[in-house]
Amino acid sequence: MSSKELSKNFGHNEAEAKWYQHWMDKGYFYSSPDDRPAYTIVMPPPNVTGILHMGHALNNTVQDVLIRRAKMQGYNTCWVPGTDHASIATEAKVVAMLREKGIDKNKLSRDEFLGYAWEWKEKYGGIILSQLKKLGCTLDWNRTHFTMDKEYYAAVMRVFVELYNKGLIYRGVKMINWDPKAKTALSDEEVIHKQTNSKLYYVQYKLDTEAEEYITIATVRPETILGDTAICVHPNDPRYAHLKGKYAFVPLINRRVPIIFDDYIDLEFGTGALKVTPAHDINDYNLGIKYKLQVIDTLNDDGTLSEAAGMYIGEDRFAVRKKIIEDLKLSGNYVKEEDYSNQVGFSERTDAVIEPRLSMQWWCDMAEMAKPALDTVMEENVKFFPPKFKNLYRHWMSNIKDWCISRQLWWGQRIPAWYDAEGEMYIGETEKQAYEKYLAAKPEGKQGDLRQDDDCLDTWFSSWLWPMQVFGWNESPDNKELAYYYPTNTLVTAPEIIFFWVARMIMAGETFLDKKPFDKVYFTGIVRDKQGRKMSKSLGNSPDLLELIEIHGADAVRFSVMIASPAGNDLLYDETMLEQGRNFGNKLWNAMKLVKMWEARVAADVNTDDTFAIEWMEERIKQVQLSIEELLKDFRLSEALKNIYSLIWDDFCSWYLEWVKPAQDAPLSAMVYEKTVGIYESLLQLLHPFMPFVTEEIYQLLREQKVDLMNRQLPVFAAPNEALLAEGNELKALITAVRDARVKNNLKPKDVIQLAVDTQNEAMYTKTKSVILRQINADEISFTKEAIQGSISLVLGIDKLYISSNVEIDTAAQKDQLQKDLDYQKGFLQSVEKKLSNEKFVANAKAEIIEAERKKQSDALAKIKTIEESLSLL
Repeated sequence: MSSKELSKNFGHNEAEAKWYQHWMDKGYFYSSPDDRPAYTIVMPPPNVTGILHMGHALNNTVQDVLIRRAKMQGYNTCWVPGTDHASIATEAKVVAMLREKGIDKNKLSRDEFLGYAWEWKEKYGGIILSQLKKLGCTLDWNRTHFTMDKEYYAAVMRVFVELYNKGLIYRGVKMINWDPKAKTALSDEEVIHKQTNSKLYYVQYKLDTEAEEYITIATVRPETILGDTAICVHPNDPRYAHLKGKYAFVPLINRRVPIIFDDYIDLEFGTGALKVTPAHDINDYNLGIKYKLQVIDTLNDDGTLSEAAGMYIGEDRFAVRKKIIEDLKLSGNYVKEEDYSNQVGFSERTDAVIEPRLSMQWWCDMAEMAKPALDTVMEENVKFFPPKFKNLYRHWMSNIKDWCISRQLWWGQRIPAWYDAEGEMYIGETEKQAYEKYLAAKPEGKQGDLRQDDDCLDTWFSSWLWPMQVFGWNESPDNKELAYYYPTNTLVTAPEIIFFWVARMIMAGETFLDKKPFDKVYFTGIVRDKQGRKMSKSLGNSPDLLELIEIHGADAVRFSVMIASPAGNDLLYDETMLEQGRNFGNKLWNAMKLVKMWEARVAADVNTDDTFAIEWMEERIKQVQLSIEELLKDFRLSEALKNIYSLIWDDFCSWYLEWVKPAQDAPLSAMVYEKTVGIYESLLQLLHPFMPFVTEEIYQLLREQKVDLMNRQLPVFAAPNEALLAEGNELKALITAVRDARVKNNLKPKDVIQLAVDTQNEAMYTKTKSVILRQINADEISFTKEAIQGSISLVLGIDKLYISSNVEIDTAAQKDQLQKDLDYQKGFLQSVEKKLSNEKFVANAKAEIIEAERKKQSDALAKIKTIEESLSLL
């Protein structure tokens, strides 16, 4: 295609659809074991309810960059997609859908409800995966998994039974976190604690004494008063020493409860007297066990008050909070209230306020599994990036609690426990296995005698097997795929699920395979808006990602999340970065159009030995490529992209193309053109993992290609020529200085000049002479050891430059600028000499630091001498 046929700007919509389908058709995303080393990533499976948002854009772009670059380095890359069944979120969606149809979940059988749930999943569950195609993700779609697939379900059942048989899974009544909206238990990790503005209510309880005496307590939850079974005070509190062995009456219901003494009490909180409600607070529950207190559960599973409360039955807990205060005022028990800020637990999924509740649940003992999983991270068999998360991980794993793994839901893996009429329990991976155990125990039994546990397992109890089971661990633990792809190379995830998922995957890998699940974990930051707020639908600050891709293109979106995403730190997202990404794409496009325009001017018989620009650009590519390799070792992807951006925008577009551009109507050397195309291809290859569509499109348009850019292998570079790179920097500084001098002295770009140089490095000027002449519009470069009268004099390092022209030069402006430069250099010299005259600095500083300061001193003295000589000529 000729340059005239090319569109004005890059058309992202057409190119994205074309190239993604092309890569799919060619099977570039597909992986199977072979003799190459594997590079494997398993995608953190998004909820089946999810749609693409900015967090997904960041997380999956990072993974795609790593996969694409590994493919270019010769690895057999495998990136596994899939979705999580997300018990609570999905069940809530299905219940809402049924409600819209006028169907009440409570009137359906379990099988009927699950029929609707699977129907919903088939209709909506794959949306987020299809959206990832729009982002350009190189996922092996043939390997798509779902945590409720038949094979996956069987793996979860196997793990449950194995852990149960080891005594690590058990059933028991404990205080748990209860979500009244989802009507299910939650683990501690599924509770988000928020600082909340509350009220602290002071309520007086009448003492069971002959005199009219009261004891006052303070509470933020007056609705739980109806479940009080004691009042607790500190044994060393003199205010209450006289109440040993006494009783008090619970207001409104007149329940007689003991006053107990325990050093758990905080003497400074409230009045120093605590109401004890064992059914609704974990600390109260522990006191209840210690002092054998009655447990009265005053709440139903939906957060309304139960029959046991005796009052306000069926009314919502928060409505009762207001009502009971009014009733306490009427009864004379209300004392006062104060504003109070406290931590309140909210459900991570439904945002409902959590209720501590005693409940029979299934638990997994984590202590035995935690130790090897802790050791593998502390010993850096699994490396965390940034490493600061090791301390967080160590703290949690060292203080790990048993995991509540049961959920009062229907959507999920059902707990494989069956009960007979007498309540005897039988555990099996399948119903058939459970019946075999039942019949072995009770030969007179018959089919249909057993009832399966109603609860299902916590979603994370399935997803902790993800890196193993996506490669068929349960089907055959010694299979070829598991041996080849596991352990995986890198996990890219968010730090907020380090306990939910990362820690548990490491525990599962060490427990069931005696192997870590991955080599490295990169924790991305959280995407926030310019005000620092986490992006969310409720705040209305989360842009529609698909709309951004449609308008700006996938490459611009990928660029925008990567350019400002420092390793492991939060990303303050600004949509102006989209414009920067789009502008960069257009810059690439225009550079391609310029190079294509030169194609018609290529002449095979034009020879040139002017190769400095080519050699310098090739060394810059080597330098940046080696820098990128080091940066990516620490997942400093943003810095890597910035290096590539600068290499292309500044070095290639602003400098190199100008240096090799043929003069107007002049032919271009075939060698220079071919080298330029090759250089551009190398640049596109470096950028491709970050911006795959525009780079593939331009690469294919530059010339006929034997291999697609996505599969082009990165060369292994030796160290760059530092001397040549330094000469390139000197050349840029020279051109910039001369152009600035032109502007300051009112010399127009069309005015021809002559340049004389006093230098110790004449070879550099000779080597770059043709570039210098074109770039500064000079017709002559000469060397001199004498200052030239009437010229514009410049100091460049230790070189002196003299610019002459037939056009009259304004020496007053030049003198003014030289005086400013002289004042600056003298001030700089003074600061350096002050440091060197400091005996303490000289005695304590490293030798190389002192040497660097002395070098600054000598350079400043040389520059001052040169400037003073130049001023003397004016």
